[in-house]
Amino acid sequence: MAHSVSPLISVAELFERRQDPMLAIFDTSVVLPSPRFDGDYRVESGRAQWREGHIPNAQHLDLTHDLADTSKSFSFALPPLEDLAIRFATQGITPQITPVLYDKTDGFWAARLWWMLRSVGIAARILDGGYSAWQNAGQPTTTENSLPQLENINRRERSHTTFTLQPELWCDRQRVLRIVNGTENGTLICALSKNVFDGTTPTRYSRRGHIPRSLNLPARSLLDTKGFYQNVPELQTILQPLLTNKTPPLVLYCGGGISAAVVAVALTLVGQFNTTLYDGSLQEWSADPELPLATNPA
Repeated sequence: MAHSVSPLISVAELFERRQDPMLAIFDTSVVLPSPRFDGDYRVESGRAQWREGHIPNAQHLDLTHDLADTSKSFSFALPPLEDLAIRFATQGITPQITPVLYDKTDGFWAARLWWMLRSVGIAARILDGGYSAWQNAGQPTTTENSLPQLENINRRERSHTTFTLQPELWCDRQRVLRIVNGTENGTLICALSKNVFDGTTPTRYSRRGHIPRSLNLPARSLLDTKGFYQNVPELQTILQPLLTNKTPPLVLYCGGGISAAVVAVALTLVGQFNTTLYDGSLQEWSADPELPLATNPA
């Protein structure tokens, strides 16, 4: 697929194009509190936050249920791509529409939806700086549940065959284990904080630590203090350790395939596309005591 459209859209550009019938704005917020103790995993839909205020015409996309395979053992599990395409279509999202994504926290949820959409051939865009940037710029918000202004909303029944599925953007734990065992090529990259990577802080997952042979690149380092992505030269500097003499593809993971998507966005911004995301990440991996985890000394 073409990579010519930037993954990011500024507040100014979105405001200018807010009446464009080919844009659809979505609030992707999820509530995921910090763990109070090991194994403290609590997650809920951000729909209530959306009701409290959102960008005009924005609808809420529910990552916890509507766009997840809830039969899996881990949260946010990716549905089969054919099914995912149909689920997006029921939201009025087709390849003819450009979804604009934001959330009310750090932009990580928007990055996850951006990656999911990309895997069915849709070039979505992320509002750089998110809802807070929109508010800080003095732009309007609303609590009204207005219908999305999509000329193509009547295309909901469009066949999923119009989507371009890209399964190579995802990998499973069997492939990750082969990389750990050295029987398949790839470089594992953990997008969580150094303390979680090292195993020195409480984690919401079953066990502490990281997948062996992983590099650590905290997703938060790719954003500035206001939640905007760093500029491209700065991103190139931060990401350089991942790009120098490392075996492709870059296999990104975190706790639930969320923070890892921020790294995927940043790699796309610097022109790196040989990337795949381990969907189950540590929530799935740590739950199996047979799978190895490593910790670093404090």
